[in-house]
Amino acid sequence: MQKILVVEDEINLRRSIEEILSKEGYAVVSASDGEEALSVVERERPDLILLDLVLPKKDGFSVLKALRENEATVKIPVVVLSNLGEMEDVGRVLELGANRYLVKTDYKLSEVVEKVRETLGKK
Repeated sequence: MQKILVVEDEINLRRSIEEILSKEGYAVVSASDGEEALSVVERERPDLILLDLVLPKKDGFSVLKALRENEATVKIPVVVLSNLGEMEDVGRVLELGANRYLVKTDYKLSEVVEKVRETLGKK
């Protein structure tokens, strides 16, 4: 069973994402801030990370940078799911090594699941 880490500080959205991914047959772990995300990655070694950018303690940009600088986590696919839709943010995230960038308001949860599935398929 593939494991997905959901990093989202907005509790209702995080629970909704966890629920739909679980129903799709994924094992789901979660974190509500950037520091927690990095420790969960270390402990759980997820197959994919669904990452928000606006997070307490350590933002998603810093989390992504840390993941890509660590030999053990550099290859874990990261799908960014954020409300930051400016081209500058998108470019920065892709430069840092994210596999996909999804703007929350542009996607339904079912479409997010589809993008997760596609990204895992490309592993």
